[in-house]
Amino acid sequence: MDKVLKRLLIVFMILILLVPIGLLAAGTAYGEWSADELQQLIGYVPEGYSKLSGLWHAPMQDYSVPGADTFFSQSLAYYLAAIIGACFGGAVLFLIGKAVTRNMEERSS
Repeated sequence: MDKVLKRLLIVFMILILLVPIGLLAAGTAYGEWSADELQQLIGYVPEGYSKLSGLWHAPMQDYSVPGADTFFSQSLAYYLAAIIGACFGGAVLFLIGKAVTRNMEERSS
């Protein structure tokens, strides 16, 4: 395995291990506000936000699964969400890289 790729994977694994730190923070994560929370925070909801707020619903709302009520079970749910997100993001980047590489090979031929 390439040294750079190996180091990158180690960094990603460390970041995934640190994921449950979010459970210790009070309130919601920056930028993950609902329209109601935004109304309370700044006093209004931008028109575009109101129109698009119902467009996407997270598959794992609040990075949790039903029945995760202890810190340990919530941590496991956070790990699951992190691993799914990392795999999905990695797959998307891999496919984009393959498409770009194929396109560059076709142009050089």
